[in-house]
Amino acid sequence: MKLAFIFPGQGSQYVGMGRQMYECFPAARRTFEEADSSLGFTLSRLCFEGPAEELQHTVNAQPAILTVSVACLRVLQEKGVVPDVAAGHSLGEYSALVAAGAMTFADAVKIVRKRGQFMQEAVPLGAGGMMAVLGLDVPTAQEICRRASDAGVVEAVNLNCPGQVVIAGETQALERACVLAKEAGARRCVPLAVSAPFHSSLMRPAGEKLARELEQVVVADPRFPVVANVTADYVTSKEEVKRLLVQQVYSPVRWEESMRRLIDGGIRAFIEVGPGTVLCGLLRKINRQVNCWSVQDPESLEKVLACLKEVS
Repeated sequence: MKLAFIFPGQGSQYVGMGRQMYECFPAARRTFEEADSSLGFTLSRLCFEGPAEELQHTVNAQPAILTVSVACLRVLQEKGVVPDVAAGHSLGEYSALVAAGAMTFADAVKIVRKRGQFMQEAVPLGAGGMMAVLGLDVPTAQEICRRASDAGVVEAVNLNCPGQVVIAGETQALERACVLAKEAGARRCVPLAVSAPFHSSLMRPAGEKLARELEQVVVADPRFPVVANVTADYVTSKEEVKRLLVQQVYSPVRWEESMRRLIDGGIRAFIEVGPGTVLCGLLRKINRQVNCWSVQDPESLEKVLACLKEVS
C-alpha cells in the first residue's frame, strides 16, 4: 500500500508536545538538542513546559512544531517506515521537505523561525487576522471575499476541505466577510488564534524577506515527491522548492486539492507526523475511504506500527 506522510502547520502546538518521544527515543532527543543548538535557546523546554502564551507566538510556534514533527519522523524512519510521497500544511511543508532530504533540519529550523518573524512583522498587531468559515464551498467563500473587499483586503487562504475555508485579511474586511458569509448560509465564522493574516497578499513583504534568507540555504532535489501548497502538485526539483516556499507565504494553501492529488495518485494510507490530529480530521472530510493515522507520542506510534503491519 502506497503511503504518504503529512505534516501539520501552525495551530497544532500544545504545551508538552514531543516530551514523551524525547524521553523514550534517542533519535527524538537528538532532534530537540539539534534545534536548541541551532537556535541558541532551549526550544525543547518551551515545547515541554510552556508557557502556552510564549509557545503560541508565531516566531516560536513554527520552529517548535517543525522540531516535534521531525523528531517523530526520525523515530518512524528508525522503525523502517518510509513514505512514497509527502505534503505539509503551510509550515508543515518544511517538515515534508526535511523528510524528503531537500533541506537539512538545522537549516529548516532556523529558516522557519525567521519566517515566523517576517510574517509577524508584515502587518501591525491587531490590524489583521484569520477566520474559519464553516459550511460554504470555495467559490462562494471567494465571492464573499470579493464583495467584502470594499472594506479592505480579505482573501480565501486555506482551502482545507469541503465546508471549511479559512479567510484572512484586514480586520474590518474580515468582519464584513463574516456578515456576508452568514447571509450566504455559513454555519459559523470562527476567529483563529493567530496574530496576522497568513497566506494573504498582505504577507508579500514577508515573502520578499524570506527569499533573501533562502538564497543562503542549500536545497537539494527531493528524494521523493512532495506536494506543494501553492500548486497542489508534485515538486521534484530544488529550483521549484525555493520558488514555491517564497510564494507560499502570500498564496493560498490548496490543501483539499493536494490531498486529492495524492489520492488520485494511488495513496490509500496517510500518517500525520507531528503534534495534533487536525490533518486526519480534514482528510476524513475529503475522503473517508483512505486510512489516516497520527504519530505524536509513543502510544500513537505503537498503534500505527500495528496498523501498518495489518494492512501490509
